[in-house]
Amino acid sequence: MVSVGDALVDNSPPALMRLAISILGTADKPVLLTGIVVVLAVSGAVLGIAALRRPVLGHLGLAILAAAGAAAVLLRRADDPGAVVPVLVGAVSGALGLALLLRSAHRYLRSGEEGNTTARAAARREALPIARAPGRRGFVLTATGVLGASAAAGAVGHWVPRLLGGGPAGSAPTLPEPAVALPPLPAATELGVPGLTPFTTPNSDFYRIDTALTVPRTDPSRWTLRIHGMVDRPFEITMDELLTLPLEEADITLSCVSNQVGGDLVGNTRWLGAPLAALLRRAGVHSGADQILSTSSDGWTCGTPTEVVMDGRDALVAVGMGGEPLPVEHGFPARMIVPGLYGFVSATKWITDIRLTRFADERAYWARRGWGVRAPIRTMSRVDVPSPLGRVASGDVVLAGVAWAQHRGVAAVEVRVDGGAWWEAELARVPGIDTWVQWVAETSVAPGRHDVQVRATDASGATQPSARAEPIPDGATGWHRIGFVAD
Repeated sequence: MVSVGDALVDNSPPALMRLAISILGTADKPVLLTGIVVVLAVSGAVLGIAALRRPVLGHLGLAILAAAGAAAVLLRRADDPGAVVPVLVGAVSGALGLALLLRSAHRYLRSGEEGNTTARAAARREALPIARAPGRRGFVLTATGVLGASAAAGAVGHWVPRLLGGGPAGSAPTLPEPAVALPPLPAATELGVPGLTPFTTPNSDFYRIDTALTVPRTDPSRWTLRIHGMVDRPFEITMDELLTLPLEEADITLSCVSNQVGGDLVGNTRWLGAPLAALLRRAGVHSGADQILSTSSDGWTCGTPTEVVMDGRDALVAVGMGGEPLPVEHGFPARMIVPGLYGFVSATKWITDIRLTRFADERAYWARRGWGVRAPIRTMSRVDVPSPLGRVASGDVVLAGVAWAQHRGVAAVEVRVDGGAWWEAELARVPGIDTWVQWVAETSVAPGRHDVQVRATDASGATQPSARAEPIPDGATGWHRIGFVAD
């Protein structure tokens, strides 16, 4: 089922993928998997009914489904030959189950016909009630047995690829202390406004966007990162070796390109990892290699501009997030973090391979589907307080939210109410230019409905544009606006 889902995701037309993302958002994976289950259930019902008349139709249908599953495995971006095993197990168990059910069903139907004929004759002679057709219990027992065997086959299909592919994720390693620890965040990063997004996003609340239908699970003791391609000295590094390097901490806000104006696909935390630039210097990057093509353990690829990683920013191969080892959902055992770029060109989770190449020679996963290539994060701001359509007391009202312009920094945030004049909000302190910043402003409003707009200006002097643009292909733009009611 997962192989089919991955194949559908990887081979769908780009226009269809953009439509699904815009309509379904983060519900796209559950909807896809639910759709596959529904199709399989309907197919099974149709095949079962057809097989009662012509058994060959049922077995032919199973063979077609098995062929589709095997083709999906071959079409997947990840090289996982072990995924063929559950397809074969499913096909064999399905054929066996169908044969058993057909034999039991035909026996039940035959006995029912004979029993009904005898019962009707006896009823006519003796005016007795017609007896229930025999054989029903046997069919129910057979069906229950087939159901149990199907569950066992499902368990085999779940575990065999993991066993062939290296097993489930092992225990998280103990993270070493950073070579140079960052000081605690200043208290002034938090403005203390109720309802305002906290400066640091808890790991459990951090957004997750990726194409993986099931979270890859890698044993850190078997994990390696290969760096090769247009380099002088290709090498591989294990997790133990990575953890012996001087690790650095960095406060970085990540943002997804799918984030709509005012959306919540953005989060901030403190990361721990090895500087990516140091690893590339160790490999000796060729002068013409303008793309870092990174690959996750499930085969997803990401193209990052080489010059961005080498310009001194805190680009990391991260192993820690929010003071803990990376959660599995966020890339355990290691992932890439490059501040200032949208995640689809910078934030490869479950990373296993880095190849230095050129944009002219190869396109990464989303670039092949028409998305942006370099994709710097756009300056953005959001209103959190009051909440959209919220109710507040008339008179003095607090307005608050967050703004971000990673690797440029936010210089100013302006707000206005009901289309009036803009005025500048107060900004909280931040530890650097790679994080978002909280803002707050106060105003006085009369009873009734009001709206608030916000815009930010980054440190380069560029102000967030008013015109709305959709997230695809390289990020949304526009002023965020919310309405509220004053009582």
